[in-house]
Amino acid sequence: MTEHALPIRVLVAKPGLDGHDRGAKVIARALRDAGMDVVYTGLGQTPHMIVEAAIQEDVDVVGLSILSGAHMTLLPKVVSELRAAGMAQCVVVAGGIIPAEDAQLLCREHGVDAIYGPGTNTADIVAFLQSEVARRRSAS
Repeated sequence: MTEHALPIRVLVAKPGLDGHDRGAKVIARALRDAGMDVVYTGLGQTPHMIVEAAIQEDVDVVGLSILSGAHMTLLPKVVSELRAAGMAQCVVVAGGIIPAEDAQLLCREHGVDAIYGPGTNTADIVAFLQSEVARRRSAS
């Protein structure tokens, strides 16, 4: 099997004190159904814990689900720690309750690749991840 034929590996995490994980589980299931290898870390993850898990699992994608309102603090920390750990090629996506102006700032200035709100069609997320991971794998 060539490197490009390897399944996409995704880490789904819930940073911070957010106690609601239904959406994260729905996304994890949809990504598994699309043939991706998915690791779900569970609730209450710190940015450091998320990055350590991403390194250990050798993931292509880190998906962050956040509803707590701490997205402007936690998401940039995860991206920064991924870069510091040599995982800048990792695709970072987020979902949850994130106002549009914050989403634009997170993507434009803090290295988040895409943000998906409630009601996003999971097929759109799958298509983006497949395309972006293929692009990054071919570039490396």
